[in-house]
Amino acid sequence: MTIAKKIETIIEKSSWIRKMFEEGARLKAEHGAENVFDFSLGNPNLPPPEKFSEVLKDTAATCGPGDHGYMPNMGYPNVRGAIADYLSKEQQVEVSENDVIMTVGAAGALNIIFKAILDPGDEVISPTPCFVEYKVYVDNHGGVLKTVASHQDFTLDLDAISGAINEKTKAVLINSPNNPTGQVYSEESLRALGSLLEEKGKRLNRTIYLLSDEPYRKIVFDGVTVPSIFTSYRESIIATSYSKDLSLAGERIGFVAVSPSATYKNELSGGMALTNRILGFVNAPALMQRVIYRLQGVSVDISQYKKKRDLLCDGLADTGYEFIKSPGTFYLFPKSPIGDDVKFVQALQEELILTVPGSGFNGPGFFRIAFCVDDDTIVNSMPGFKRVMEKFK
Repeated sequence: MTIAKKIETIIEKSSWIRKMFEEGARLKAEHGAENVFDFSLGNPNLPPPEKFSEVLKDTAATCGPGDHGYMPNMGYPNVRGAIADYLSKEQQVEVSENDVIMTVGAAGALNIIFKAILDPGDEVISPTPCFVEYKVYVDNHGGVLKTVASHQDFTLDLDAISGAINEKTKAVLINSPNNPTGQVYSEESLRALGSLLEEKGKRLNRTIYLLSDEPYRKIVFDGVTVPSIFTSYRESIIATSYSKDLSLAGERIGFVAVSPSATYKNELSGGMALTNRILGFVNAPALMQRVIYRLQGVSVDISQYKKKRDLLCDGLADTGYEFIKSPGTFYLFPKSPIGDDVKFVQALQEELILTVPGSGFNGPGFFRIAFCVDDDTIVNSMPGFKRVMEKFK
């Protein structure tokens, strides 16, 4: 083999999400796209807001000399300032432009954070179920991802997190609203987590960071709000993007925000400005930075995702599936009626329904449905969901 053994191993254990997406392409070619019900990939199906198109056209038309060139590695100061102003309201603390670093999406954000804070062997704790690529992101920079269980309703198990913290712990990574469960962590639990990390940090004489991955922050339903991470714990860092709430996944634009009260915030910002460059990102896309500068607070019509969630939940409930109704994201994480979630997902595939086994998210016994699809896909898939459920009753 001509490629690295580590990469060969990762390919062999490659993401279930991508596997199912690729299987979907094959099935669509064989059976016709209208006959395949693809819930595998969290690729937003709503168009970006109309204002995005207007701003994009105007920004592109008014570009001048140097507007497509390099800028500071942290991003344009005016863009970071606009984001800081918005964050100050959202996070209920005063955030400055120097606390914000523009990134190549949330994945780029997490990678520059890990490159900046991890020494070889440092551990990052993450509650499960969790996004499948966290392990690789941490490993990219010499760290070790250590997963811990959540409660049965997918809320934070603070005892489990506490038991996993040791002298190698450098950070706790959370994702709320959560992919794949849709769960949103409460303010009470986040404040308790902050207190736990502060106490453990003092005892170990070590700063333990709280990293919050928040690309789904605006996609919440039924009056749910996502609490401020900055008011929960001073040593906290946000990684996020505009991929989901503006339907700009392919444009790769996001940012990191460091808590203004973090002990080493200047070192963190300087470190991430460097890692943004040396990891090869250099800077976030120039055109997209200038576009989102004018789109703070704008999002797609979230009510459309709520409609899809309710349509899916009503249909699955009628056929006997067990699940927690997602407070946020565009995912549902039902319980598999059999212990082998991979076998169950394969049975759904026989009905041309593509979902992802929970095992791929460290959540065995469940499966993920990405409902960012056309309403007809949800409605027309229900007979197949029902037949598979009846098969395993």
